[in-house]
Amino acid sequence: MEALLQALTFSGGYNARVVALGCAAFGLAAGALGCFVLLRGRALIADAAAHATLPGLCLAFILAATLGWNPRSLPLLMGGAAATAALGVLAVGALARGGRLRDDAAMALVISIGFGTGVALLSVVQSLPVGGQAGLSSFILGQAAGMSAADALLILWLAVAALLAVAVLFRPLAVLCFDADFAASVGLPVRWLDLALLGLMLAVTVAGLRAVGLILVVALMVVPAATARLATERLSVMVPLAGLLGAVSAWMGAGLSAAAPALPTGATIALVACALFLLALLFAPARGVVAFALRQRRLRREAA
Repeated sequence: MEALLQALTFSGGYNARVVALGCAAFGLAAGALGCFVLLRGRALIADAAAHATLPGLCLAFILAATLGWNPRSLPLLMGGAAATAALGVLAVGALARGGRLRDDAAMALVISIGFGTGVALLSVVQSLPVGGQAGLSSFILGQAAGMSAADALLILWLAVAALLAVAVLFRPLAVLCFDADFAASVGLPVRWLDLALLGLMLAVTVAGLRAVGLILVVALMVVPAATARLATERLSVMVPLAGLLGAVSAWMGAGLSAAAPALPTGATIALVACALFLLALLFAPARGVVAFALRQRRLRREAA
């Protein structure tokens, strides 16, 4: 309990404070961006991109080890992850274009190929003479406690940059998510806005690999946004609320993982986010189960 309180109150040392703040910043950006990802119906594409990061991580490690660079450099690993994630998103579009495959089938295919290739490359990394998998497996489920202060600061700045971009593009993205045809009719560049949304999604996905892991990074985009959607009908309230829920989930999950190192960081953060969703599902003032039951009971009394 003492270790948990230290982690949650930022009193566990400089590195622990930076890690907690980095995770919270990532959660803030992921939650806010997740509202547009959810409303635009891009959640599965985010999942495909996340799974497609694993081959890039492994290839960047192999390339660095071959050339004599530092294979554990987080910027280098993130660059490789971003490259293959972008290829995964482009592959989904290419496979679904022209009706060759349904969107869901194309995304499932990219998820399978990306993750399968990444797992195969992990065995190659393990055979290199630079030390096993070198911690790359931690990118699957996340391990915030293993971050250095420099790594956490890099994640923090990536998340802050994505959050600022969301703030700048808030109105055009809001119009795009609610009515793409209307957005085109008033002269908004729908295609470029979609690309900007995908780019922000990729940036946040890559930023969250170290903290949450590639399997569960999409959860911190979708779950806080879905929770906020239960609580409000207004996008101007939903976005900051989702960002706050994402930050709280990441902060509490990272604290629990730091206090109990056996708990995977990504899974813990996702479970905290899901617990907050269940609370909203039960007690949200307009859409919660309890509120709905009370309304139904009142209507039955009035009808009687």
